[in-house]
Amino acid sequence: MDIMAKNEKTSNRVATIASKALQNPSSATRKQIKTLAASALTQAADKSSTKSRKK
Repeated sequence: MDIMAKNEKTSNRVATIASKALQNPSSATRKQIKTLAASALTQAADKSSTKSRKK
């Protein structure tokens, strides 16, 4: 289970874009899609590195 930091929340603007895009995917502009992707990636849990690096 991924856990977000407590201070990371989706802004009202991004939530509105996401809602409209889900209702009508063709209505989302390229810029809005990039905004949604950036928001999702920012809020995604950091990957932990369990593999040791080769030297």
